[in-house]
Parts: sequence; structure tokens; C-alpha cells
Amino acid sequence: MRLIGGQTLTAGGFAETDVSTDGPLVARVGEPGGHGPVLDAGGLLVLPGMVDIHGDAFERQLHPRPGVDFDPEIALIDTDRQLVANGITTAYHGVTWSWEPGLRGRETAIGLKDALDRLSGRLAADTRYHLRHEIFNVAAEDEILSWIDAKAVGCLAFNDHMEGTVKARHRPDKVAKMRERTGLSEAAFWELVERVYDRKSEVAGSIERLARAAVAAGVPTLSHDDMSPEMRGWFHGLGVRIAEFPVNEETARAARETGDAIVFGAPNVVRGGSHTGCPSAEAMAGQGLCQVLASDYYYPAMLQAPFRLAANRTLPLEDAWDLVSGGPAHVLGLADRGRIAEGLRADLVLVDAGNARSAPTVVATIAAGRLVHLADGDRLRPF
Repeated sequence: MRLIGGQTLTAGGFAETDVSTDGPLVARVGEPGGHGPVLDAGGLLVLPGMVDIHGDAFERQLHPRPGVDFDPEIALIDTDRQLVANGITTAYHGVTWSWEPGLRGRETAIGLKDALDRLSGRLAADTRYHLRHEIFNVAAEDEILSWIDAKAVGCLAFNDHMEGTVKARHRPDKVAKMRERTGLSEAAFWELVERVYDRKSEVAGSIERLARAAVAAGVPTLSHDDMSPEMRGWFHGLGVRIAEFPVNEETARAARETGDAIVFGAPNVVRGGSHTGCPSAEAMAGQGLCQVLASDYYYPAMLQAPFRLAANRTLPLEDAWDLVSGGPAHVLGLADRGRIAEGLRADLVLVDAGNARSAPTVVATIAAGRLVHLADGDRLRPF
């Protein structure tokens, strides 16, 4: 395939240059020629495909209403179409395996892993498993270790929503959504919380063993919602080198001082701030305290956030785009993507940047050399 006439983002910045692909790889940048159909990119930006380190919006396809569940293959296939329509060509699905039953319980975690195995080769985006391990789920340790050994985990994050749940014991409104997705009565829910919380003394040792196994296996590891520099330092000492959504600037700075990568949410940028009172992702990006933006709970934010950063003059667009492409690819150890260069994966997104009154839109997405999304058929010319 040949892409002609677009403003292509390469190592030197934006320039009007052609790009041609050969199979799954970029064959040439800046040289005319090549074989195959032509995609007219005139008036569009040609950007590296996005790499989403953490997205869990697929849960809405899996469990759209309380008590309503759909087959994970159906949910994942529909999610795949959303991903490529938004320019995401590599996706790490954030699957939470918690101590709670229901949507984030063991059965769902296993069902999604097995569904991804069955869908191998059928999904347009390169889709991987981001295991969000709830640290109080110590009963799952041995099984998770076996998953790591079997290379079934793309990355491993350490999450803790138990402490917040315990603190909200007398605020049932604060845990209503969590209890609802478990399907448990209020009495049964709190009985479960007490039983799991009684194993608190086992949590630190379990984290240490899981982190050690993941690091030895080359699995990227993240700590979620670090509360303090001391907490980040403890995880750093375990080899957990990605700080995901640190809850204050002090902790983000501590991560930067030790050379750890920092992840914030793209929805935070698009909405103009955090919905939970955490740091502004835009402010953090402007201060060099963010190397990666994740879709988190809303896939369209990955496309919108870099353009918002550029429009606000927080970062040049090429640097802002790196937060959703080259940055996450580097952090995850994916040396074959995140940039447009000869010999790398042909993951390309053609974007209409819009104007002051309209948001940027994806016109076409190419994943590993395959045209997987096209919103304007007139731009495709035959051989």
C-alpha cells in the first residue's frame, strides 16, 4: 500500500512525504514508488498507530447493565472495532482480577484470557492482556504465577481498592457501584470484605513474589494509584518501574527522580482535570511528569488528548502524540512500533485534524500493514 500527500510524522517532525508498506512493515518513507493500492492522505496527518497501555472500556460491552452479561468474544470483537476506529492499533486490555465476584472476579478474568486466545489472529488491533491484580486477592497468587510463566500476561499492575472500601464502610453510597457489580447482598458483601481483609499481613509478601516473577519473565509491571513517594520507592525497589496514576505531584516527582515511567489518563486531559481529585494530566505532561497517556475508561480520549495539549500550547503536537505512541511502546518494550520508520510495524493512522469547532477524526487506520478502518472510501484508489 502507498500513502501519498499526507503530512507524515517522522523523527524529524511533520513533512509532506509518502509512506509505502510491504506486508506488515513500513517499506519506505519519503520515496515514491512501491506496489499496491494508493491511499490519498492529502490534507491529513499520517501518525504512528496508538499504543494503549491500559483501557478497560471493554467492560461496558461485557456487562452493559447490572445483571446483564454478554459473551466475551462478542464484547472483544465489538471493542476491537472501537479501538481501530479511534486509531488504537495496540491495546492492553485492563482486566481486573479482584477478590470480589462478578465482573471483576476469577471467572471473568479467565473467560477474557481464554477469549483472547481464541480470537488470536482475528482482531484488527494487536490486543494483549493487562492483568490488574487486586493485591488483597492473595488466593490468586499461584494461578497468576502460572500465567506469568506461561507468558499469558502482557503486563501486570498492582491495584488496591480494598483499603478505600474499608474506609467507606459507613458510606454505602461510596461502594454502591462495586457492590452492585458483585451481585451480592449488602450483608454478604461486607462479610466478604472482612474475610479478605483479615489476610492483610500476607499482602506485602505476595506482591514481592509476583513482582519478582514478572521482572524475571520480562513482563512490564505497574503500580496503580501510588499514594506517596515512599510507596513509589517501595515498588521501585521491587523492580516495578511504571507509576500508573500517582495520586499527587509529589509522588510523580519521586517517580521521575528514579527514572520510572509515569502514566496518566487521556480522559483527564480531555475533560480538563481528574474526576477523582488527582493531579491534572495536562499540568503533569507540561512539567515532564508524564511519559504515557492511557485511554483508561474512554477510548476516544486517546485521539483527542494530544490535540488538546497542542491546542493549549502545553506541548507541540509531535511531543504530545508521543505520549500515546512512542512513549507507551518504549515503556512496554515494544521496539517495533510507536514511530514511523522503515522496518517498523506499519501501524499508521490518518487523521483529519479538524478546526477550532470540530474535534480531530480518524479517517483511516492501518494495523500491521492491513487497512482495518476507512471512513472515506473515495480516498482509496485501486492498483
